[in-house]
Amino acid sequence: MDALLVVNKPKGLTSRDVVNELNHIFSTKKIGHTGTLDPNATGVLVCLIGKYTKLVNLITSYDKEYIAEIKLGVKTDTDDITGNIIAKENTTLTLDKIEEVFSNFPKTYDQQVPIYSAVKINGKKLYEYARENIDITLPKRRVNIYSLELLSFQDNIITFKTKVSKGTYIRSLINDICTNLNTIGTMNNLIRTKQGNFDIKNSYTLEDIKNNNYKFLTLKEFLDYPIIELDDTLIKKVSNGAIIPNTFNIQDKVILTYQNKDIAIYEAQEKELKPYIML
Repeated sequence: MDALLVVNKPKGLTSRDVVNELNHIFSTKKIGHTGTLDPNATGVLVCLIGKYTKLVNLITSYDKEYIAEIKLGVKTDTDDITGNIIAKENTTLTLDKIEEVFSNFPKTYDQQVPIYSAVKINGKKLYEYARENIDITLPKRRVNIYSLELLSFQDNIITFKTKVSKGTYIRSLINDICTNLNTIGTMNNLIRTKQGNFDIKNSYTLEDIKNNNYKFLTLKEFLDYPIIELDDTLIKKVSNGAIIPNTFNIQDKVILTYQNKDIAIYEAQEKELKPYIML
C-alpha cells in the first residue's frame, strides 16, 4: 500500500501516537508523518504510507498555516498552557497596540528554538536538558513569517492566523510577539490548518479512518508535476538511478511511471534529468 492520508490530529495525542494508531488500522509499520505537532495541538498531520515515506523530507519542507491563541499575563516553563506557571502579571494592552505589533512584525528573523523541543544539541534533545535542569544555549533558526493576521482580542486572549516557513515554532513566535508587546504570554491553543495545499477541510479524524470514511491520495493527485510514461529502454536506466537526457523539456521535477506504476521523481538540471526520489 502506497498512499498519502491527511489526518486531523486530536488533542492529547503525540504525532507518534497517531502513526501508531494508523500502523494498527492498516496493519503496516511503514508509515511516517511530515511535521510534529505538540500533544496539545490539533489539525493537519500529513501521513505517508509504504514507499511514499520516501517523500517525508519533501512534504516536511512545505509552508504551514496555523490558528493560535495567546493567553496574556501568564508565562509557563513549556511556553504553552500545559506547563507550570513561572510568572504572572496584569496586562493593560489595547487593541491598537496589538494591531501595531502585528502590522510591524518582521517577515524574516532568527527565531530561538524553545527548550521543550526535540532539536538535538550534542546528541541530546533539548527537552531532555530541560527535564534535567541543565542550562544550554538555545540555537536560533532563520524563519519566514509570510502572514500574521489578528483574528480577535477578548478576555486577555489573542487569536491570530499565521503562515510560516518550515522550522518555525509557534510557541517561540508567541514569545516574540509578547516581547514586542512588552508583556508575557503563553500558547493557549494551536490548530494547524494547512501544510502546503493540504487543508484541514480535507482531513480525516481517527474515528473517520477507523470507520473507513477517508480517501487516500496518490502521487499524481498531490504532486503538481508533469508525468512521463517510460518506454522499455528508459525504464532500465531509471530503475538503476541513471541520469537521462531531458528531451521532454522538463523545467523542474517530473514523475516517471512505467505501466502506470510510480518509479521515480526526477529533477531537471541543465539538459539532463537526475534522480530526486527513487520510488
